[in-house]
Amino acid sequence: LIKISWEALEWERDHWIDPKFLKKLALDIKEIKENWFQIALVLWWWNIFRWIAWSANGMDRSAADYMWMLATVMNWVAMQDALDSAGCETRLMSALDIPEVWEKYIKREWIRHLEKWRIVICVAWTWNPFFTTDTAWVLRSLELECDMMIKATKVDWVYTKDPNKYSDAELIKNATYDEVIKEDIRVMDQTWIALAREWKLKLKVVNLYKEGAMLRAVQADEEGTT
Repeated sequence: LIKISWEALEWERDHWIDPKFLKKLALDIKEIKENWFQIALVLWWWNIFRWIAWSANGMDRSAADYMWMLATVMNWVAMQDALDSAGCETRLMSALDIPEVWEKYIKREWIRHLEKWRIVICVAWTWNPFFTTDTAWVLRSLELECDMMIKATKVDWVYTKDPNKYSDAELIKNATYDEVIKEDIRVMDQTWIALAREWKLKLKVVNLYKEGAMLRAVQADEEGTT
């Protein structure tokens, strides 16, 4: 199950959707499928609406969260269209029921789509306020008994600190979940790190923009941080 960072769609455009990069991303995902890997996607994007800024200015957190999830509906539809154009068969499955656009999330139906080699996109996460995409990422990975979670983001590795801000940031090639919790390394929400640790989920962090990085990540351990 691949979690795609919010920077993906906006790329060289400010807070919107970059169709050129979206096409490239679709081809990268298609390449993974063509190497006989079943793929599900969770998409985390702030390119249209940033709930943090609204919440900080007095907006009710629940309302902001619902707006955030609804705003990203356009991103999910754009991602599906790009994958379809690349020749992939896809399904949108959502925790929010909008039958004109996607199917309601049902575990057995999702597994059936994967067995038919369709790429399944998890829409609206769990449709609960106060939870992030990390919630859906870990929960869906557990439900579907995924072999690996991949976080596709803007860096090649995980570091002890932000390497763009701190010259003494150290690269982490491999880490246990205990080490991530102890050192407070911001890979995902601490609550869901604990759940991933309990169920021994394998997680890889790779560079979304690096050619072939996601495919290499699912094929071998050399790519990114494990």
